[in-house]
Amino acid sequence: MARIVGILACFLIVVMDIIAGILGIKAEAAQNQVKHMRLWLFECKDPSHEAFMLGLIAATLLALAHILANLLGGCSICTQEELSKASPSRQCSLACLLLTWVAFAIGLGLLVIGTMSNNKSRASCGLTHHHYFSLGGILCFVHAGFSVGYYVTATAAQ
Repeated sequence: MARIVGILACFLIVVMDIIAGILGIKAEAAQNQVKHMRLWLFECKDPSHEAFMLGLIAATLLALAHILANLLGGCSICTQEELSKASPSRQCSLACLLLTWVAFAIGLGLLVIGTMSNNKSRASCGLTHHHYFSLGGILCFVHAGFSVGYYVTATAAQ
């Protein structure tokens, strides 16, 4: 029974991250369809409500997948001494946990920056904000891989 729950949890995490990644890439496409004028590094553009909503949903799904992965995988922080005595499976689990947090932090940051640049009240000129959504979407896929790796190695270490 626990094995079936683990497989379903991994499947749910991967599906949420994949949907978040696809929505991030679609938000990039929606952002590129709005009217904009570019002069060297500066750009004036209208915000896209569709890109804003897609980015908001993508960021929410990424956060939910991250929370689910950490709750199901268990959160056990070790000291340096415990880490050196830990089994290779436990060390791999902690490495995957660290990489999951890195992918989450950078991916969420990129999605939030892209989302905020498409807020209705931000119709202004400034430096170009290209590819934040698509890079955040790609990091959602990376997050899925590391989350599943973390869950599998954390449950194997127990």
